[in-house]
Formats: sequence, structure tokens, C-alpha cells
Amino acid sequence: MSLRVNTNMSAMNTHRNVINNANAQAKTMEKLSSGLKINRAADSPAQLQISENLRAQSAGLSQAIDNSEMAVSLLQTAEGALEEVSRSLVQARQLAVHAGNEGANDPNMLQADQAEFDNVLQQINRIASSTQYGHNFLLDGSRAGNGVTTGDNLEFIDAGVTANSSGPGGYAVDIQQAATRSIHSGSVALTQGIIDSGEQITVSEGGKTVNFLTEKGKTVEQTLNDLDSAINDAGLSLELIRPFPPQTDGSTPLNITLRHKEFGSEHTFQVASNTAGLVSNVANVSVAVENGLDVKGVIGGEETYGKGQVLTGAEGAGTTEGIRVRYTGESVPLGGNAGTLTFSQNSLTFQVGANANQFSEISLRSIKSSDLGKGELNDSKFSSLSDVKMLSAEEAQDAIRIIDKAIEEVNASRGEMGAFQKNNLESNLNYLRIAHENTVSSESVIRDADIASEMASFTRDQIMMEASTAMLAQANQSSMSVMKLLG
Repeated sequence: MSLRVNTNMSAMNTHRNVINNANAQAKTMEKLSSGLKINRAADSPAQLQISENLRAQSAGLSQAIDNSEMAVSLLQTAEGALEEVSRSLVQARQLAVHAGNEGANDPNMLQADQAEFDNVLQQINRIASSTQYGHNFLLDGSRAGNGVTTGDNLEFIDAGVTANSSGPGGYAVDIQQAATRSIHSGSVALTQGIIDSGEQITVSEGGKTVNFLTEKGKTVEQTLNDLDSAINDAGLSLELIRPFPPQTDGSTPLNITLRHKEFGSEHTFQVASNTAGLVSNVANVSVAVENGLDVKGVIGGEETYGKGQVLTGAEGAGTTEGIRVRYTGESVPLGGNAGTLTFSQNSLTFQVGANANQFSEISLRSIKSSDLGKGELNDSKFSSLSDVKMLSAEEAQDAIRIIDKAIEEVNASRGEMGAFQKNNLESNLNYLRIAHENTVSSESVIRDADIASEMASFTRDQIMMEASTAMLAQANQSSMSVMKLLG
């Protein structure tokens, strides 16, 4: 065996192992003290990238949960306000029903009903203008698609969340077919002789039927008045078309012309008469009157579908999807262009997911009195709830119709909010919580230290450190045997 003093290879080898054991012990201690098995990229480059992405996803999911809960709170605020509006409309309807009790009412009673109704309108407008969540006003129409039209017969109704804002020039609205109503006119005039013979006229519409029998001795004008009253009393959505100004001679023969009050292809009626040609072509055989026509046209050059006078941007049409406008003209405008619609999309957008484009939108319509009950046909020419008067029995009847439509619109808005909250937000919250739980679990598997395993490793490293240190001392002592040869 050769002995060297210049280079102690045993000590160098042992020293290397001491360093390795010290490093291993230090890393194990770091893991135990931090609770993480990956404390820097060098610990596991690939797993660090994966775990950091999971951390980002987890943070996004956590924030999306908070976002969704805040969205639920916002909708509950708006829905609570609508509940109060609904109560106010029920109160308004009760006033209209009272005003319609003409036989028992005097002018002072009607004035009192009108004054209270005006107060109800003020309450509705106050709720519409003051309901807010933070600095977001919810029910004044500012959080929905808003449009302004040009053109005498063009009116913007509303729009969904999918429609896009128009450019400065707006969307051109071109009409290809105007809406019409179902109408029927007899070919034989109603004469005094037909009346005196006891003519029976049968009119059916919407599941309701009027069997009208003429009375001998009554004039043509009186008979048509009675027929008109019978149709109205039965609740048929029909009107008897009369010459205007009326004939001075009440016995002048007149053709009977009936027209549906509603526009579009969904509405029709049936007529029959004892005398062929009076309303039906064949005596005692019912005639199904041809349906009306729906409006046809395009908005911004994109496909639409018509229902009555209302033109709606078709699903999948693109930028104009869900936009609704009403064309009230009786014929196609010159050149087809009815005007333009300048549209701005202001729907509420909620980020309900952890990633880009994971959002939901909802439009909150205006519930101002001037925006409720619009488009309801009535003889008093009330254009909306804000125009309603109930100073006569006739106005009270039309008031009931307008208020009923306003109640229907408010209920529809509440239904939309409820469906959005239940199916979009609360359902999404359930998914988000599960996704967040599993994302955190995955990140924990990669990143968190197994304390039991690391403690076992630490104990081993501690023993190895003590053993290697002892052996380094022995290696340093081995060179001392050279001194025996030198002595």
C-alpha cells in the first residue's frame, strides 16, 4: 500500500459526500419548513410551469365565484324593485276597474281615481329612475339596447343582448311587405227587407262566437250599431267598419265589413249569414276569412322575421339579431326604405368564468311609464301607460287593456331575470365551486410536500450527514500514519 501526504483522496471523496448530504438535508428542511416540495424552478421545471398555470386558473375561478355572487345580488336588487312596480300596477288596475263602474261613479270619483293613478305613475317612474346597484342604474333603460329611429312609421321596441351597436349612420330598415289585418266585406248590402226578415249573422273569433239576429222595424244604422255592440260585448277582437262621415239616412243599404283589430297572419275570424253574400258566400255556410299578412323586410341588410307589424332580427343574423322595430305604415314605402335605426348596446355583462369570453349578458328593460304598455290597440289612442286617463267608462276600459299589457311586460322582465339568475348564474356557481375545488386539489398534488415522506428523508439525511462527517474525520487522521515512517 502506498502512502501520500500531498493529496488525501479519501478525505476528498468523503468531503464530497458530506457536501451532498448537507445539500440534501438543507432541501429537505426547506420543504418541511415551507410545506412545499417545489420552492424554485430548479426543483422541478416542468411541474413548476403546470402548477403556476393551475394557480392562475384557481385564482380566476375564485374571482369568477365572487363575480357571479355579485351578479346575483344585482339581479335580486332589480327584481325586488320590479316586485314593487308589479304591486303598483295591480293597484292601478283596481283603480281602472273602479273607474269603469260608470253607473255608480260621478265626476268627482273619476277625478279621485285619476289623481291616485297619477300618483301610482309617479311611484313607478321614481323606482325606474332610482333603482341602482353601486353606480349602475338598472331599470331606467340605460342597461339595455337603446335605439332611435327616423321615419314617420318606424318605431324602436327593444333588443336582446346579442345585437351590436350600429355605426354613426345607423341600420337601414327596408320594408318589402307591410302588415295587414284580416278583413272581410259582404257582396250584398244590408237592406231594410233583410232586417225585417229576421236575418241571423254569426261571427266567430278567438274561440268566441256572436249569434246576432236582426229585429224587424230597426233601421240599417240601428242594426249595425246593435251588431257592433254585440261584437264588443262578446269580447271579439273585431271592428265593424262604417262609412265616415256616417250616412244621413239611417235606412241607406250598406255592405257589412268586418276587420280584425290585430295585424298579422296569426289572426283571422269566421262569418256566416242566412242571406248569401251578406257576409258568407253561401247561405248558412261559414266562411273562414283569409288571414292578415306579417310585415317583411330587412334591418341593416340582414335577415329578419315578421310578426304582425313587428320586425325582428333573425337568430344568427349577426349584428342585428334580436332587434325589434315596429312598422305601422299601411303600404310599402317609396323605394322600400322606411328609415334608419341608430342602435347602442348597453346590456349588462358579467364575467362568470376564469377565462376570456366566458361571460353572460342580460338586458334590463326600462320600466318607466312611458315605456310600458306600448303598442296595445285601443280606441282612446293611449300610446303607453303614461298616457292613460280614466275619466270616462270608455277610457277606463282602454286603461285596463294598457295596464294589463304593462303587468305582462313587468312579469316577463321578472321571469327573464329569474331564468338568468337560476340557469346562468346559480347553475354556473355550482360548476365554478366544483372546478375551483378540483383545480386547487390538482395544484396541491403537484406543489405541496408530503410531510411524512419528507420527514423520513430528513431523518435519513441527518444520519448520513453525521456518518459522513465522522468518516471525514477518520480520513483526515489516515495521513498521520506517514509520521511513523518518518520517525
